[in-house]
Amino acid sequence: MIANYGNHVLVEGDDGSIHSCVLIGRRLKCVCGDHVRWSPTPDGAAVAAVEPRRSELLRHDRRGGARVIAANIDLMVVVCAARPEPDPGLIDRYCVGAEVMGLGVLIVFNKADLLPANARAPMSESIVGEFRPLGYDTLGVSAHRGTGMSLLRRHLAGRTSVFVGPSGVGKSSLVNALVPHLDARTAALSTANGEGRHTTTATHLYRLPAGAGCVIDSPGVRDFRLWPMSERDIAGGFREIRTASARCRFDDCRHLAEPGCAVREAVAGGHISPRRYESYRLLTRHVP
Repeated sequence: MIANYGNHVLVEGDDGSIHSCVLIGRRLKCVCGDHVRWSPTPDGAAVAAVEPRRSELLRHDRRGGARVIAANIDLMVVVCAARPEPDPGLIDRYCVGAEVMGLGVLIVFNKADLLPANARAPMSESIVGEFRPLGYDTLGVSAHRGTGMSLLRRHLAGRTSVFVGPSGVGKSSLVNALVPHLDARTAALSTANGEGRHTTTATHLYRLPAGAGCVIDSPGVRDFRLWPMSERDIAGGFREIRTASARCRFDDCRHLAEPGCAVREAVAGGHISPRRYESYRLLTRHVP
């Protein structure tokens, strides 16, 4: 499924054709990225079933739970930029969510070309220097100049990716650079949705050229908040804390004030970033 407009969805057939479908049954729910079983009907087409998902992209909902906004994602592309100034805590939340959901992570630093040359390195290196040693792939690009875009395409090849990050970092510019004739594709989806207009709050899936993967553009992850999760899950979302916790004295160590905590020892010894540890502490304050 490539788009969801509430009352009906858009499905891409095996031949690339797009079909506007209704859902059969009140309990049937599907989201962008779902693989579905559909068939023609006298009035158009209908989705009868949703295939099992290999992954789900979740976000906090207004009722305090988790809502699925996309499915079968392989990679979360966390986009930051020289302007607005990167928020490491927000990047932490994206990474924790991706770890818990079992998604890969690529951190992309965009628009560095907009700053004076003497200001670029400290900004990008502060992100790269903190997250790359943890095993996260990082990449500097410029959608405007095309710098690094070929390498970005290699990271996306053969995968279904979702771009996340705050407003102003250039996510739309990156998607436009990756998807040729994006305006024409969006117009085609707007026509196919049966209403003749483009719904800006809808999540869309776009195929990259030559079978080089898919990109999901989702307004639902622009203001990303973690759904309620346990302290164990939060700790597991920080790679370095997950590794160090294996050496804690107690299996149920919360890494806050317990004796024999290997995590706090690693922080004191300079092996875990104090900022990252404080980010972990902040997230655990909201555990029910």
